[in-house]
Amino acid sequence: MSEEISLVLEETNEAMNKVIQHLDFELNKIRAGKANPMMLDSVKVDYYGAPTPLKNIANVNTPDARTITVQAWEKNMLNEIAKAILEANLGLNPQNNGDLIIIGVPMLTEERRKELSKKAHAEGEHARVGIRNARKEAIDFIRQAQKDGLPEDEAKSGETKVQEITDKFNRKVDDILAAKDKDIMTI
Repeated sequence: MSEEISLVLEETNEAMNKVIQHLDFELNKIRAGKANPMMLDSVKVDYYGAPTPLKNIANVNTPDARTITVQAWEKNMLNEIAKAILEANLGLNPQNNGDLIIIGVPMLTEERRKELSKKAHAEGEHARVGIRNARKEAIDFIRQAQKDGLPEDEAKSGETKVQEITDKFNRKVDDILAAKDKDIMTI
């Protein structure tokens, strides 16, 4: 196999890995009824005039499956943190006890579980689109290389390998979604 085909396969693999990483990141934001510190990753706190990620100014922990605690490194930031959590519109109600913020994670209703499952599957579809785009770029490159003199058998072999990589990553997306679906639907 030619060096340029090997390079395209490597780049395609990397691009599809990034799609999977992004899918994992997005799915971690979807809560599954259990408390998870990543639920607060999108929260930005007004830290002395600058919007700062919560994890940069506080420790976020889960002492049990239904509770998240936020311990600010500066106690005077507790009110700002509570305000930021409310404004993030995550459906969480922070309670400030003066030392730390306690957030009770409510049980999910069946309807809400189905909504979250749909949201997870929508993220999965975005991932599939990303995988298809990486596949298309690789196939286009191989076909252009064939026009520029790459032997036909090497081009066909390269396209077959690109499809194998694509199939592997589509199976990964399916597996990740199945696991997330199970997590969401488990009470």
